[in-house]
Amino acid sequence: MAATFRFLEDIALADSAFEARGSTPSELFRAAAQAVIVTMVAPETVAPRLTKSILRQDRSLQNLLFDWLADIVYLKDAEGLVFRDVTCTVGQNHAGGDWQLDGTLTGEPIDPARHELRADVKAITKHRYEARQDYGGWIATVVMDI
Repeated sequence: MAATFRFLEDIALADSAFEARGSTPSELFRAAAQAVIVTMVAPETVAPRLTKSILRQDRSLQNLLFDWLADIVYLKDAEGLVFRDVTCTVGQNHAGGDWQLDGTLTGEPIDPARHELRADVKAITKHRYEARQDYGGWIATVVMDI
């Protein structure tokens, strides 16, 4: 299964929601990050001028994904950055141990003259939020406050 996401029209009225899937946790995190990025900007309008590395760990995969997506929103708000590409590796440090994320976001500072800006994502919410292992892979449902 490839990493995928689809927007969910019937989940939130004033917000935006998506479902992300991947055959591995890394694919799930990549698909979810791409959904957040695509909500904020047309990635093809963003040049790969800089990278931001994000290293995180958490006992819970669900919490780790939430923080990863919140980091993308934070970088847009605090540093004025938008992204086009994402790579990440997610795994457990040992059987039953903490989950670890090693992620890289590629993009540049926001330039309204060049970027096709879309919705201004304000936050990732806990409303109907979940990330779990599913038959044949991993799945997450995420609602964004826009």
